[in-house]
Amino acid sequence: MQLWQSILAMLTLSTIPGHYVLFWELLLNGSTPIPPSVFEDYCFVIEESLNSVYRQGKVSNKSIGPLEIKIVQAGTFDKLIIYAISLGASINQYKTPRCVKFAPIVELLNSRVVSNYLSPKYPKWAPGHKQWCKNYD
Repeated sequence: MQLWQSILAMLTLSTIPGHYVLFWELLLNGSTPIPPSVFEDYCFVIEESLNSVYRQGKVSNKSIGPLEIKIVQAGTFDKLIIYAISLGASINQYKTPRCVKFAPIVELLNSRVVSNYLSPKYPKWAPGHKQWCKNYD
């Protein structure tokens, strides 16, 4: 069963430290409500799947805040299409963006958020050999 219709990501620096945000439009169609713990677990699983540079920034450096999932109202991604067309995009060529920072789109998404969830714990990370920083002295 597919849980979401569309996903869109952004990095927000509106908090210190900044963090990644995923906007999800769900396909629930009146089914049983999903407990908040499921979305928090999703946040954690996504963080665990990101690379070691992300995990180090989150765990060791504390330079990245917890990943956030924002659930948006049904029809939000259709509103994005309408907005893109109003700016001259072709409906036949439109693709939902995967990452966004354009302020009007971020405002549209944030105006339609119905709930949000943060990763409740830190992903695994342990200091190790960093092959990209070899010391050749």
